[in-house]
Amino acid sequence: MELHLHIVSFNIPYPPNYGGIIDVYYKIKALYSLGVKIYLHNFDYGRGEQFELENICHKVFYYKRDTKITKAITKTPYIIKSRSNVDLLNNLLLDDYPILFEGLHTTYFLNNKQLKDRFKIVRVHNIEHDYYNFLSKQESNVFKKIYFNKASNKLKMYESVLNKADYIAAISLKDFEYFSKKYNNTFLLPPFHSNNNIDILKGFGKYIFYHGNLSVVENVKSVLFLIDIYKNTDIRFIIAGKNPTKELLNKVINVKNIEIVENPTEEEMNKLISEAHVHLLPTFQPTGIKLKLIESLYKGRYCVVNKAMVNGTGLSDLCYLANSRNDFIDITNKLMQKEFSIKDIRKRQQILGEYFNNKKNAEYLISILNKNIK
Repeated sequence: MELHLHIVSFNIPYPPNYGGIIDVYYKIKALYSLGVKIYLHNFDYGRGEQFELENICHKVFYYKRDTKITKAITKTPYIIKSRSNVDLLNNLLLDDYPILFEGLHTTYFLNNKQLKDRFKIVRVHNIEHDYYNFLSKQESNVFKKIYFNKASNKLKMYESVLNKADYIAAISLKDFEYFSKKYNNTFLLPPFHSNNNIDILKGFGKYIFYHGNLSVVENVKSVLFLIDIYKNTDIRFIIAGKNPTKELLNKVINVKNIEIVENPTEEEMNKLISEAHVHLLPTFQPTGIKLKLIESLYKGRYCVVNKAMVNGTGLSDLCYLANSRNDFIDITNKLMQKEFSIKDIRKRQQILGEYFNNKKNAEYLISILNKNIK
């Protein structure tokens, strides 16, 4: 029997080049490869129609996200209210297929009476009110700080809508622990990603490396932290990513050992990842799971992280933990002299293949759907 599935995405999942959108796109791709007929519903706020999605979806729908300021002055959180397009509800009602809501963002109609008999799963990408609380703490702009704080409070109140879901799919062990204590039928579904196999060069790399979206506050803070640590060393340090801020670019103008690669292509980024010897992965926002960590573990050599990066991920055994600035320097110096071996690669294969296998995780999701739909 053919399995049909509605997926409601908070943004258009192509190209898959950031955070949760990577999870959405590669989940769709894995489900499609296993024969699932997918009806994809996208909220568009700048990406435009992506015909590539028609190759892996049975049908693709687009809705304009309503980003008017009035959507921010209601009890319903802005990220949900701005995705309340009634056309979505009408299209979901055209059949009785199960629905996967991608992120709390897309759950405006989760509690709608017309969908009360439908089988519904919500994929939670992180604990949203925690995420906005951390944004508030990191923000220096007073007005943005107030906005993020209010958003956090609204999201905390709104979250109980998850009681209307048949299942909740948590993305990390930490999130699973949180949601399973509050809601029945929570299961762990690790993030989907671009890698099917470990592809790591053994031996020695040429530099230390950081990659990410360089316009995001969280990443900017991490990069500034790393620049301050390594600027007085002789270690070559490459930073690569989308749209680096002027602050970052100015910070390295007169630093001989550090360079920023702006907006590399996918091919260029993969080359930078594979040729690095040490990947630096600190974060100051311990929410969800960082897909750059998974990307680095599949394609790169040694990974040096702080506790916030690996807490609740199950990946700490594959990384070197640095708790201070001195730890980052000391561990980096030791690793630059250490060859990345076949033994290291096999350890990655064992752990990543067990828990972060796209095909295996897609089969698990399908088994839950098949057991519960009429």
